[in-house]
Order: sequence, then C-alpha cells, then structure tokens
Amino acid sequence: MRCGVIARKLGMSRVFNDKGEHVPVTVLRLEDVEVLSTKSVEKDGYIAVQLGFNNKKLKNMNKPLKGFFAKANTEPKEKVVEFRVSEDALLDVGDKIGTNHFILGQKIDVAGISQGKGFAGSMKRHNFGGMQATHGVSISHRAHGSTGNSQDPGRTWKGKKMAGQYGNVRVTTQNLKVIKLIEEDDLILVEGSVPGSKNGIVTLTDAIKHKLPNEVPFPAGFRKPETSNDTRDKTVKVPEDTVDKISNNEGAKVEN
Repeated sequence: MRCGVIARKLGMSRVFNDKGEHVPVTVLRLEDVEVLSTKSVEKDGYIAVQLGFNNKKLKNMNKPLKGFFAKANTEPKEKVVEFRVSEDALLDVGDKIGTNHFILGQKIDVAGISQGKGFAGSMKRHNFGGMQATHGVSISHRAHGSTGNSQDPGRTWKGKKMAGQYGNVRVTTQNLKVIKLIEEDDLILVEGSVPGSKNGIVTLTDAIKHKLPNEVPFPAGFRKPETSNDTRDKTVKVPEDTVDKISNNEGAKVEN
C-alpha cells in the first residue's frame, strides 16, 4: 500500500479526447510535497508516512510546529497529512514526491472539505420529501415533521436528521481517472469534479476499489532533481502558458 499525495485544487477546465468528446477535468497542483517523518511499529505501533505541503514562512508558525519542522530539517509547511503505508512502501525523510507518482488512466480517490452552503432545510440537506401540498397542510410544506418520541425518553435523539449546517464536511470522491500529467508544472488533471473550493487542499490516494496498475512506480514517484528548486509563482490560478501546454499536448483543447 503506497502513500498518497497532497495537492491544491486550482479549478476546473475541459479537454477533448481523440474521439472529439468533451471531458471535464479538475486541475490539481503539487507544491513541494515532502516526507517530514515516518512511523514505525516498534516506536509508534503502526507504519505511516507524514507528508508536508507547500513551504510557509517560519514567522507564521508556533513553537511546537517550529520544533517539528526543525527535527525534519525542512522548511515549514502549510499542511501536514499522514498516510498509512505498508512496510515495503515506507519512504525516507526528505524524499519529494512528484506528479509521476500516478500514471495516465489510473483510478484514484480524492478527499477534501466540501464547500459550506450555510443553514439549509431538511429537504435540501437530507433529501426529505416534505409534507402534503393539501389536505389541511398550510404552512408546513417543507417542514421535517416530528423530531422526538413520546413521553419516554422525552428528548430528541442525537444524530436526528434536521435542518442545519449544510456542507463543510470531509468528502471522498472515488474512482476518478487521471487524464493528464504535466510534470514541469506539477499539475495533475483528473476527470470530473473533486470536493472543495478553488485554492482548497485535497489528498490523492490510489483507488481502494480498483487494482493498482503494474506500471505505477513503487514505493512512490519521486520529483526530478532539476525541478526541486522551485521558484514558481504560488498564485492560485492556472497560468496562460499552462493552458497552452494542455491545449497543444496530444491534440487536446482547453477552455478556461
């Protein structure tokens, strides 16, 4: 079992395949994904890898985090995520993962925090059917009905489906296909939509419901040394030259 990677959602676009069919894609970018520490059975009771995402200024860190990054001998990171791995897929501290961690056509699972939609009623939040439109129902057409029991226990059960905050929860979208990899810009294009808003951070892992292709690099796809000193602008938008590269690659076309 390999570790996953951390990426930033830049937005959605579209490409056209060889048949001329329109394929909606989400553009994800890897930003300085580096191994910060590892977990072992002897010391921690399980095997895992902790990855850091996107270098951050040291002055914006508290003292515990400063000590953590100093121990890893790396720059402070914006996001730290831990992935469970098998013993033979354990990585070394300091390894940097690139877009070649995945291959074209591979199925992956993408997890992130969905967009918050504020306070919503029970029909929109839980797909309730609502009450009757007639037969004496006057102002309760979209109400959720009774919320409790009789005298015993005389309270509303925890977890009762009612109106409330909609969205802003962790969501995993499974079996998304990798459409294109642009290694020079650390971009991964996956088919369909992924959870979260633009500039949101998501995690990418091998699909648990599909067999891992034999061509996938094991234990991980490492970033090329010539691209490790990255001085790209970190503005969260798809650059114009990147759009040209996508549109000129293998006859594909892209629209913003």
